[in-house]
Amino acid sequence: MKDIRENTKEITNIVHVSFPIRKFVAPEIILGDGSRNLINQYVLSLSGKNIFLVTDPGVIKAGWAGEVADNLTSTGLDVVIYDNVSPNPRSQEVMQGAELYVENGCDLVVAIGGGSPMDCGKAIGAVASNRCNVLELEGVDEVALPAPPIICIPTTAGSSADVSQFSIINDEQKKSKFSIISKTMLPDLALIDPETTITMSPKLTAATGMDALCHAFESYVSNASSVITDMYALEATKLLAEYLPKAYADPGNIIFRDKVMLGSMYAGLAFSNASLGLIHAMAHSLGGYLDSPHGECNAQLLEHVVAFNYFRVPDKYRTLEAAMSGKKPSKNSEPDGLIHELRNITSQLGIKPGLSSMGVEEDYIKYLSENAFLDPCLATNPRPATIEDIERLYHGAL
Repeated sequence: MKDIRENTKEITNIVHVSFPIRKFVAPEIILGDGSRNLINQYVLSLSGKNIFLVTDPGVIKAGWAGEVADNLTSTGLDVVIYDNVSPNPRSQEVMQGAELYVENGCDLVVAIGGGSPMDCGKAIGAVASNRCNVLELEGVDEVALPAPPIICIPTTAGSSADVSQFSIINDEQKKSKFSIISKTMLPDLALIDPETTITMSPKLTAATGMDALCHAFESYVSNASSVITDMYALEATKLLAEYLPKAYADPGNIIFRDKVMLGSMYAGLAFSNASLGLIHAMAHSLGGYLDSPHGECNAQLLEHVVAFNYFRVPDKYRTLEAAMSGKKPSKNSEPDGLIHELRNITSQLGIKPGLSSMGVEEDYIKYLSENAFLDPCLATNPRPATIEDIERLYHGAL
């Protein structure tokens, strides 16, 4: 009996070393062309009667929000449309939305759009349930009461707010972004319909796609990654490296759109569970202070942070390089090959290098670095970074 106990203990220790304990959470996902048209049956299955539809003016102009609203009203459901959502959603917009939600006696949130309407919709639900200011929800597991049911319909392939437990909101008083990270931020359902991405401009396709690629990269090298998140991150990298430039060049090709949307979803499932890193910490700071487009910020910072992190986890970066190039992992421990791949894809996407092209000035860097240093995404970066490190990276990315 003693020998059996000792052997069991030894086996347990081996398994623990090989597979660190990690959790993995995801919403119910319906993926496929035309899946948005299933909205009615899923709203009814969640007992929704008075629907709060969160979107933005761009999605309304594209016709997707109106189509979804018409589908809901055709079933006899009441719909309140809230479209006062900025590209980087403000805390005040969340509070206005939550007030409108409560005033109208709504019982379910449908968020349709890119990351901004979905993040805003998730935060509105949390505020409505907890009857608090959205600023009080900042941090990890600070949402005491679950939000009402929420269904997300993404119209971009990049943010993956539809499958993540993150909501990123801009505190307009401090000019900084903050994160609400909680399992309660997971939507009840994601209706992921690649057809909705057909109306994206090439520029938006590029920016949101690079956001997804950064999700894949950062989750793969995260110090909270797992065998599950690694699987999704690598597959996302392969899909995005091959099909994002094709979707950019031929935006009406639904096959390319399908592949990019799939890559975005995989990357979202990876980062929702493994978290992110220094790229997003720095991008959040830029978005909060300068209202800069999130995907473009990530694209500008990616190669610089890769170079900074590379020698802490070189094997993982070599695997990412192989996923992008389609070749076997290189034995070379230098970051040059991977940076070449990254520059190649940004060139194909028409992204001009340099934060200065986005209006970033040297005088902003100290403040930006201080904010980035406080971002929770920094905790899972594979290499610790000081404020001085971050300042150097911003300077290098100018």
